[in-house]
Amino acid sequence: MTISTKRRTFLTGSLASMALTVAPLVTHAEGKDKFDWSKTYDVIVVGSGGAGLSAAVAAAQNKASTVVIEKMDIIGGNTRITGGAFNAVDPVEQEKEGIKDSVELHAEQTLKAGDYRGNPELVKEFTKRAPEALQWLKDCGVVFLPGVYQVYGGLHPRAHSSNKPFGLGYIEALENKCKELNVPILLNTKVVRLIREGNLTGRVIGVEVLTKRGKTQFLRAVKGIVIASGGFSANPQARALHDPRLYDLPTTNHKGATGDLISPAQDIGAEVVGMDYIQLLPGGATTGRFIGMVSPVESVIFVNKNGDRFVAEDNRRDVIADAILGSPTKVVFGIRDADGYAAMNKGATKAFNGAFEIGDAVKADTLDELAAKLQIPAENLKKAVDTYNKAVDEKKDPFGRNPKMLIHKIEKGPFYAGRLTMAVHHTMGGLAINPRAQVMDRHGKPIPGLYAAGEVTGGVHGTNRVGGNAVAEIFTIGKIAGENASKD
Repeated sequence: MTISTKRRTFLTGSLASMALTVAPLVTHAEGKDKFDWSKTYDVIVVGSGGAGLSAAVAAAQNKASTVVIEKMDIIGGNTRITGGAFNAVDPVEQEKEGIKDSVELHAEQTLKAGDYRGNPELVKEFTKRAPEALQWLKDCGVVFLPGVYQVYGGLHPRAHSSNKPFGLGYIEALENKCKELNVPILLNTKVVRLIREGNLTGRVIGVEVLTKRGKTQFLRAVKGIVIASGGFSANPQARALHDPRLYDLPTTNHKGATGDLISPAQDIGAEVVGMDYIQLLPGGATTGRFIGMVSPVESVIFVNKNGDRFVAEDNRRDVIADAILGSPTKVVFGIRDADGYAAMNKGATKAFNGAFEIGDAVKADTLDELAAKLQIPAENLKKAVDTYNKAVDEKKDPFGRNPKMLIHKIEKGPFYAGRLTMAVHHTMGGLAINPRAQVMDRHGKPIPGLYAAGEVTGGVHGTNRVGGNAVAEIFTIGKIAGENASKD
């Protein structure tokens, strides 16, 4: 990707201006009595997305007094706007469809897709406990649709979706659970400092926060703090620090995904891993935001501005990203027929329907009409569809699509297209954690009293995230973090 003049100018500036939000250098307690603690809790959770709410509920279920601190004016973080696919082995649902799976296969696919740069023990713990987290969410009130499917970049049909659009089914259920367990959620409250007994030694004992009214408060944690504040996909400076190509790209994330707590954790000794592992996702060409076109994989093909297919749509996300970035104009089109449109989940359908207003979603009764609206050669588009439909019949795709994903022809009108470009979607690096979700220091030792879960962490996905693993990870590792913090 060519670096623009704006980006070059940016890169010649001070590296300090590119860093994640940095807390004051003095981060240690200098004695527990030096702080006027406003309130004391057993567990403090920073962030109210899926990871944070899971940690809070799990801690409260273990009888720990718990609070959630959220800098935004609404809960949910990226989980609120996610596609919602949750990867987990589920023998009951998978066997109904003749799908063979195991937690070992899930772990191996996760490690391999990430070029074996993920932490093997952490990956194995995640995939082993994802089915447990799935059932736990059901017990917490999340209603899942029957069946499983393969989400874009998912590599295997093990994705589950809730019965509500995006991630609302998860957030609403866990918010209700927080209310039931008397867990307060403090909105418009920003954590600006993590407080440790010594600068690089001892327990993490509390946080300094800035309230909506600009007042500084100190909150004490008797047992543990869980950082679940999300990644930095919406922070162009931080992205460019680790990959200069990404400064000008749009993002699929909410505006609060700026990685605020990574640097403060580093200031008290936390280690980070994989910070330059940043995943891109096809979003709407106008804004880069999620428009729902890419999943389920079995009912979509991608074509470029010439109307030609150019990649196996079930490939790794990084492979597809490179192919799209290497295509003419870096804008491509996802194509579905009427049955493929019907196969999208509620959140994807809602996002796609909303994209009609800005021209990123297109509908036509025939492929000729669709090509005209997309301004691509009709003959090439029809040839691409015909060749693909033949591949479905023969179970052999010239681009190497898995035969299991060659099950849905594109032949029934009306036809649908989404204008797509690459957007920054997921930062796979972050705070190093162990399988107990403890944050690790620079010497490979757990920092007492400090836990983390979700996109603020690294070590699960390696260089490339499997589709559907992030939602599963935030709830699985979030639950682990809350449970262990409450016992610390």
